[in-house]
Amino acid sequence: MTAEVIWTLVLGLLARGAIAWLLPPGFDEAYYTGYVRHPQMSYFDHPPMVGWVAGLGIALTGDVTQFSIRIGPLLLFTASLYFLYRTSCHLFDEATGRLTLILTSLVPFFGVGFGILTLPDSPLMFFWSACLWLASVEFFPKHSDDIGLYRPTWRVGAIGGLVGLASLGKYHGFLLGLGLVLFCGLSAPHRRVFRSGWLIGAIAAFVLFLSPMLIWNAQHDWVSFRFQGARAVPEGGYRIGDLLLTLLVGVAYLFPSFGVPLWWTNLRQVPAWQNPKYLWILCLSLPIYGGFTLMGGYRQVLPSWPMPGFFGAMLLLGHRMAIAQGHQPRLIRRWLTISGGIMVTLLLIALLHVRFGIIQKDGAGAIAGGIWQPVDDPSTQLIDVAQVRAAFQSSPWRESLEQADFVFSNNFFFAGQMIMALGKITDKPITCFDTDIRGFAYWSRARDFVGKNGLYLTSEQFQFFDQRAIADLAAVGETNPAWQLGADERLPAAMVYRAFFESMTDLGRIPLQRAGGVVQIVHVYRAQNLQRPYPRPYGYY
Repeated sequence: MTAEVIWTLVLGLLARGAIAWLLPPGFDEAYYTGYVRHPQMSYFDHPPMVGWVAGLGIALTGDVTQFSIRIGPLLLFTASLYFLYRTSCHLFDEATGRLTLILTSLVPFFGVGFGILTLPDSPLMFFWSACLWLASVEFFPKHSDDIGLYRPTWRVGAIGGLVGLASLGKYHGFLLGLGLVLFCGLSAPHRRVFRSGWLIGAIAAFVLFLSPMLIWNAQHDWVSFRFQGARAVPEGGYRIGDLLLTLLVGVAYLFPSFGVPLWWTNLRQVPAWQNPKYLWILCLSLPIYGGFTLMGGYRQVLPSWPMPGFFGAMLLLGHRMAIAQGHQPRLIRRWLTISGGIMVTLLLIALLHVRFGIIQKDGAGAIAGGIWQPVDDPSTQLIDVAQVRAAFQSSPWRESLEQADFVFSNNFFFAGQMIMALGKITDKPITCFDTDIRGFAYWSRARDFVGKNGLYLTSEQFQFFDQRAIADLAAVGETNPAWQLGADERLPAAMVYRAFFESMTDLGRIPLQRAGGVVQIVHVYRAQNLQRPYPRPYGYY
């Protein structure tokens, strides 16, 4: 490993660390701190490893902050980049490995989604990239130039274990296993894997490492598989416009000057699939990002879903760009410099605004007086949990928290933010009263709160119930003439809760500030004496 490679990894880690320090926690990240607070073998919406990764930094620092919960992703992505570099070096050469490392480090979604934010993708990609490296060594041994002489080794069993660990990070890990099976099925020499005893070891290792998730789901009616499976069901007819939008959004998240060449170079290699190395890369990437892109024609696809496929496809992009660099080094250098410069500038502006409000209208220190009102700024949805925590450590909010038996919200994301904000200063249960409560359904029982007093917290954004929530209540027999909603109408959740509590008292508001202005408001209510369990469509009742 050269000094250039080491510096690329170190500088990338430092840059991501600075962003992790400044960037407020996202909705998902705060919600996953609930996994740390409620350790289980698995969870409703994800396997358990994201909770372990978030808990690593909390255990090391003894604090729950945006930086501490991101220590795990920062370290894991650095290792992921290293494994991808090693894979590229093994398949091609050192120069290709270095260029692949640089390219992958510059793609914004990889750096943020895999290497900063606490998401299931972080452990997924760590074991994914480790599996890529080990599989490349197994299927393309350096000591033999004749692939036809391939013989399965113990690494096949280890590969099965890595696929299991990747799946314990996120369900996408199953796609990694399917890609490997597809390659072995299409490559004649590698079909020997199916006749090898090491395949039994691979299956055993896969099941062993996946067992926490399997056991939890077996005990809970396979609810995670049913929930995730429902997300693949079409939401309507196929729409070409939505397909094109999904394609363009994916390219944008990769950054256009990387996303377009990535698609182009990979699709160009499809006719050359007889090359076993190209075939291997294509089997582990194209079905994933191509499949999810096509899925975008009939349902919404989250940007993270196709990204593991794009990550593996960087091997082909790095290879083709290394060849081009041999012929036009100045062009490739200029491409990397300009693309990286623009991308870093845009990310820096976005980070400084999210953290300090540099383009917030009338904000202190805003550039040219700012251009964006907080009410129209989506970045204000990221709650500063430190401000919320500080508010409840002083009067009068401290007393309101002490007098409550439990804390709840009407949205599982906001309830997660309250776990991150208040979990360090109180051991009172923090839950969610809604019909879409995800993991909260298994962290307490609905009847646990009957006869107790709650502290209801919500925000300007999340304070309402929509038609979905009201319809879900009606489906279980909870109706009220005052809850009737017209098209696009919403109802304050506090009005619904009045039917369940003896009384609801509005205690006031907690303003959250950025750049000297109020950008978000937390609503606080005292909910006295819960009369009956709030309905849950799943989970512990």
